[in-house]
Amino acid sequence: MYLLATSYLLYVQWKPISILVLLGITIVAYYTAICIDKEKKKTSKKMLYAGVLLVLAPLLFFKYFNFANDILESILQQLGLKFQLHGLNWFVPIGISFYTFQALGYIWDVYYKKQKAEKNFLTFALFLSFFPSIISGPINKASIIIPQIKKIRPYFDYSKAVDGLKLLLWGMFMKVVVADRIALYVDVVLPNYENYTGITCLIASLLYSIQIYSDFAGYSLMAIGVGKTLGFELTENFRRPYFAYSVTEFWHRWHISLSTWLKDYIYIPLGGSRCGKLKNYWNIFITFLVSGIWHGANWTFIVWGAIHGFCQIIEKMLGEQKCNYGLLGKILKIILTFFIINFAWIFFRMPTLQDAISLVTRIFDVSLPRTIFLPNNSDLLFIIMSIALLFSKDYLDEFKPNISFFNNKKRIIRWTSYMIIFVIIMLTGVFGADQFIYANF
Repeated sequence: MYLLATSYLLYVQWKPISILVLLGITIVAYYTAICIDKEKKKTSKKMLYAGVLLVLAPLLFFKYFNFANDILESILQQLGLKFQLHGLNWFVPIGISFYTFQALGYIWDVYYKKQKAEKNFLTFALFLSFFPSIISGPINKASIIIPQIKKIRPYFDYSKAVDGLKLLLWGMFMKVVVADRIALYVDVVLPNYENYTGITCLIASLLYSIQIYSDFAGYSLMAIGVGKTLGFELTENFRRPYFAYSVTEFWHRWHISLSTWLKDYIYIPLGGSRCGKLKNYWNIFITFLVSGIWHGANWTFIVWGAIHGFCQIIEKMLGEQKCNYGLLGKILKIILTFFIINFAWIFFRMPTLQDAISLVTRIFDVSLPRTIFLPNNSDLLFIIMSIALLFSKDYLDEFKPNISFFNNKKRIIRWTSYMIIFVIIMLTGVFGADQFIYANF
């Protein structure tokens, strides 16, 4: 009860009226699941469709109404018809994409008998609104979280709390030291790319890849860390994605809770890989179009999703996952994959398709001067230092898991590591920056 009250009180701080959207989706999902559990299969299918539509309705209305309205207006104008329906200046409730998908996954799991409908409304309400993960995920499964909510915790779990604080510390480093420091440069160059040379735009785009990883993975680590200190195990969301050998593997490491959701509720129901090759390629493409649309109501996100879907289809056609390239080949593939992902991030970051295409064109325009705009000396030093630390830790976690500073057996090494990272956060962190990037989705 206390956690539920805390979650709602924290959520209401953003825009009080948004609490009504969260509460409405919670009530609909709760009663839909109970009705599905009670009814026969034929009736429960109707309940499933009704519940899914009602849960989706707020997301479609708040997030996609203006986008759909603009498309319809443009099509009708091309046909010579005058049509104008004023767009809505409504806010998009923070975290709505995350808790909507969590509610949908729960309803589907109940329908397919993978999850029993939760009878306690307060337990279910906490599952959807749990404050560490409601804003930017992870997208948790009911089968993982609800049993933990119902479990009695008679004592404080010291070891779990310590593990949680470690994640919280490193997540804070990724956010305020890496992501927000890089943002000081990226947010100057990319919105005004036409004023900068191609090499400067390239550097900004590469840094944006590091920024969004550090920002989102940093938030996820902090969310998981807070959950651990409270005795909860949340879904792992990142596993060093820029060490992926392919775009397909990237999605086994990046936003894992979303990619798992897409696999379970979009890809597999479409037929997955248990079908002909062409149908399988189509299933992959549709799945990543949905991923793009989930991220935002803009053609840039749709193209971003299409790029990821297309690359995975090509990899599947080439049988890339079955090939052994040796050490040098793997290094080259990691680098190539990073540049493909970076190219896709350009469409993700820019406000319009025209801006994204113009930025790519500018990067490859050899006629432009080769001068480079760099941050001031202190910012440049902090950026290089923070990226080096981030890369070093990810490298050790990926290839040398036995070498760990935070989990070292020697207390002096552990505590020295904690204090060094803490001091770096306090001395070089950028505080008071904008909210997390993925909070916009």
